[in-house]
Amino acid sequence: MSQLRSKVISLYKHLQYLGREYPGLNGPQKFRKQIHDAFMNHKDEQDPKKIVALLAQGRYLAKEVEALYSLKKYRTVKQRYSYND
Repeated sequence: MSQLRSKVISLYKHLQYLGREYPGLNGPQKFRKQIHDAFMNHKDEQDPKKIVALLAQGRYLAKEVEALYSLKKYRTVKQRYSYND
């Protein structure tokens, strides 16, 4: 159970870190609050299978946010170095 706890804490920290550059007006604060609320809603969960499923869902969200950032960086670079015809 302590191994799952460390994974949950690690995922929480990673998502909070990813949220610092979330786009939009009040994006970082809103994203971080949503992550905090989601973790607090499931803080009393005891079933290991359910915890593993929630961890998988969190990892999926992290990958989606990372993809969003990659796309944002790609668009910025493309805009800077494109030729205006």
